[in-house]
Amino acid sequence: MALKERMEAVLNVGLRVPSIMLLDVLYRWDVSSFFQKIQRSSLNNNPLFQYKYLALYLHYVGYILSLVLLTLPRQHLVQLYLYVLTALLLFAGHQISRDYVRSELESGYEGPLYLEPLSMNRFTTALICQLVVCTLCSCVMQTKQIWLFSAHLLPLVARLCLVPLETIVFINRFAMIFTGLEVLYFLASNLLVPYNLAKTAYRELVQVVEVYGLLALGMSLWNQLVLPVLFMCFWLVLFALQIYTYFSTRDQPTSRERLLFLFLTSIAECCSTPYSLLGLVFTVSFVALGVLTLCKFYLQGYRAFMNDNTMHRGMTEGITLLILAVQTGLIELQVIHRAFLLSIILFIVVASILQSMLEIADPIVLALGASRDKSLWKHFRAVSLCLFLLVFPAYMAYMICQFFHMDFWLLIIISSSILTSLQVLGTLLIYVLFMVEEWRKEPVENMDDVIYYVNGTYRLLEFLVALCVVAYGVSETLFGEWTVMGSTIIFIHSYYNVWLRAQLGWQSFLLRRDAVNKIKNMPTATCLQLEQHNDICAICYQDMTCAVITPCSHFFHAGCLKKWLYVQETCPLCHSQLKSQSQPGSTAMPPQDLPPHLPPEPANQNQEEVEPADTETNPNTSAELDPPQAESAPPLVSCIDPRLDSAQSEGKESWEQQDPPLSERQGGIWSGQPPSTPLPGGPGPPTSPNPQH
Repeated sequence: MALKERMEAVLNVGLRVPSIMLLDVLYRWDVSSFFQKIQRSSLNNNPLFQYKYLALYLHYVGYILSLVLLTLPRQHLVQLYLYVLTALLLFAGHQISRDYVRSELESGYEGPLYLEPLSMNRFTTALICQLVVCTLCSCVMQTKQIWLFSAHLLPLVARLCLVPLETIVFINRFAMIFTGLEVLYFLASNLLVPYNLAKTAYRELVQVVEVYGLLALGMSLWNQLVLPVLFMCFWLVLFALQIYTYFSTRDQPTSRERLLFLFLTSIAECCSTPYSLLGLVFTVSFVALGVLTLCKFYLQGYRAFMNDNTMHRGMTEGITLLILAVQTGLIELQVIHRAFLLSIILFIVVASILQSMLEIADPIVLALGASRDKSLWKHFRAVSLCLFLLVFPAYMAYMICQFFHMDFWLLIIISSSILTSLQVLGTLLIYVLFMVEEWRKEPVENMDDVIYYVNGTYRLLEFLVALCVVAYGVSETLFGEWTVMGSTIIFIHSYYNVWLRAQLGWQSFLLRRDAVNKIKNMPTATCLQLEQHNDICAICYQDMTCAVITPCSHFFHAGCLKKWLYVQETCPLCHSQLKSQSQPGSTAMPPQDLPPHLPPEPANQNQEEVEPADTETNPNTSAELDPPQAESAPPLVSCIDPRLDSAQSEGKESWEQQDPPLSERQGGIWSGQPPSTPLPGGPGPPTSPNPQH
């Protein structure tokens, strides 16, 4: 059953390719120039070429027939191709009969066939060919009335009966006329079939539009015709024909530079019409999809296909190619100019593919660095791909600078590749920091600040490049040629790549500044308080040699709490609002003024009173999770870098296998099963200790 469905899918695409090729040929055909050539040739007196407007009408009729052939249902399309194949077989049979009669006339022998070996060989060969043609026609039309396709056998039967050669010529013409009458009768009997098909199709289209709308109709036609695959197959056929034509006319070998030029010119020849340009767009999309899928498979193996990212399907690269081609008027240029422009456009597309590969590899590399996975093969694959993404964009920028003169616009183009290399360098630096932290078995001080500065550096460079592009585009619009397409692209680029980036960066800066100010205003725990507290940090699960005390009297590492405050302004344990001591509403007594045996009072008296459990009197008290708060708490790792959100899920399995149970760690209020698997330095789910009254 699966094989049958695949064959139907192949037929659904393959049988529609000729219709698009016919549309492409009709678009290339200039009727006016064609008739000008006819007028200058010897065919000017031919009556078939005297009616120019009739040829124009036939030109438009060809467009209509191509569109009908493109949208015809698969069953009727297969049947139409079978009819065409039968007509071609009948034509081949009559060609065989005509060639046989001509050879007999040239030989001049009219005696018995068995007395002349050459005549007998010609007769036997023609008879076998005619029987094969009759059998194939009968099989294709699915009928047992084989005599309907046997008219071209009459000259052979007449020669076997020793009919004079002059008479055999008239018999051959009669066979041709008889077959033509059969074809005309078949066409006349099925004359209303196209009308009935059109009527049925119109009724179905009206029903679909009335019930579901035009958008649903367009999506249905898109899926039934499989337009992306169809246009890709059409373009690949054009490209293969172009390459074959070149190599069939060349005898001497081609150098490497010549091969590159051949590749570009062949692509340029195959995108001279809107149909071929769409074919190139879909081909680039499928190539990008294949490269990104191969990248995922190289990094994760078969696990890469479980959680597929809809953003990495290659459509971005195809749309980029289409926008650049339309904006630059690619199909209107000469072949040489089109080839050079295509080299720049393809450079931008390849740079976009490399950026998508980096978006795939970046969270995986960071997850490996943050997890305790000891698999050298996984680390080798991730690091090797990052090294490739570090070197190859720089090599591309160097190569394109060798072909083109350096100017401001070229600098803007190659800047995307340079920024990709810088971003990969930042990712590798963070990966190395994670590995050093793992090797030292203790957190690196101010790790989040280092990561923030690394990410902020190349984000700032990306912002500056986007700002330069907008400035250059505005200057070209004001002092050069103004176009609607160019102005639209500048507006979109300004909003998404300049305004949103600036807004996001400023918000991140404000969050970090507020978090640092809150931490500075919180008191630092003394050694005696830490000894009395005798617990680990509830965020990173590490021992506390120094800590800050929140207004609600909870102890945390200053760096861990600062990371938490990047995400939300509540306590990780009781979820009360964290306000600095200088802010109104903060009435807590300074912890250093409290007696050693008395735990601090919570700052917010309006909230439900929550006291930490006395670890000395009741060490077996278990901390219960608060489900609503646990669900609402975002992961702490996102404050370091949004890309690290996926690192928590990537390193989950290794943490479950290697992280010791929380009950085995040193005392405190924590006992029982550990919370959800965190990263090093990451928070567990928010918990609410049982109050002791």
